[in-house]
Amino acid sequence: MLDTKPSREDVGPDQVLCEFCTAKCCRYFALPIETPTEFADFEFIRWYLLHDRASVFKDDDVWYLLVHTTCKHLRSDNLCGIYETRPQICRDYTTDACEYDDDWCYEKYFETPEQIWEYAEATMPRRPGQSLRSSKPPELPILS
Repeated sequence: MLDTKPSREDVGPDQVLCEFCTAKCCRYFALPIETPTEFADFEFIRWYLLHDRASVFKDDDVWYLLVHTTCKHLRSDNLCGIYETRPQICRDYTTDACEYDDDWCYEKYFETPEQIWEYAEATMPRRPGQSLRSSKPPELPILS
């Protein structure tokens, strides 16, 4: 592993890009989820985001649950400890469009339940009689 990371273009055809990487692809997994279309769907996403190390993103019109967790077989040199017997999903993964360049950007990205709820309130149609404002707090009692 080099101290400085070469650009993707500077990695030669006889070299493996992963040898210069921080193994981002081994530090999380993302699963597609149903596109939220009503408040109940956003309530599920809010629940996901109440969990530590979870986030949700939207990319190319697909919504994903992203779990930030490191593969237990990732070695300290950022290489796979079970490379010869790694799962098929790892075998199928290529570096053609991986996050090596550190310029990954999502269409939408949510880290907190408050963010997703604010997004839901801003994008979902209002229900009849629903106000944009919080409900009026109860009046303080008058002390005699």
